[in-house]
Amino acid sequence: MRTLRKAPDELDEEGLVRLVARGDRAAFEELYRRTAPWMAVRLGRRCADEQIVAEVMQETYLAVWRAAGAFAGSAVGGTAVGWLWTIAARRLVDAFRRRAHHAEPPLAAAVQPMAPTAEEEVLAATVDGDVGDALRRLAPELRQVLQAMVLDGLSVRETAVLLGLPEGTVKTRARRARIAMRKALA
Repeated sequence: MRTLRKAPDELDEEGLVRLVARGDRAAFEELYRRTAPWMAVRLGRRCADEQIVAEVMQETYLAVWRAAGAFAGSAVGGTAVGWLWTIAARRLVDAFRRRAHHAEPPLAAAVQPMAPTAEEEVLAATVDGDVGDALRRLAPELRQVLQAMVLDGLSVRETAVLLGLPEGTVKTRARRARIAMRKALA
């Protein structure tokens, strides 16, 4: 087992992931220390259930420990932080699917108004006014791409991985979303 050769503040996240791939516990601990706070906040924006967020965090960092060797990094235009977020976002989707699979189906006789999704509530709290209204009126597939790229700061490649779409589709949807936003705000 290796230890960090440089001071933790001298290594970037990509360097830490590379050391984690070699089984370096100190690098893993430093990576966790740096990324866990913002990861918890971002997951919390998408899911209000603290237990699910905690489970997703645990699954994410376990996956990072196990799969750090698969991280391609800047060689393919990715970042360590984007890679971590992609893993976390997929684990969150998996958690939602598990929860939905085990949930009791609602009674068909009880007609209730559609409640806004967690993402819509976060979006409303984050972006308000004319921009928020225009964003909420976008088609869901366009809003997802715009949210991932603009609000979450993901690259086209990271957004494609997160949403399971080809990069060309992400670019097209981002362009369509921007055009629709310009028209709505004109």
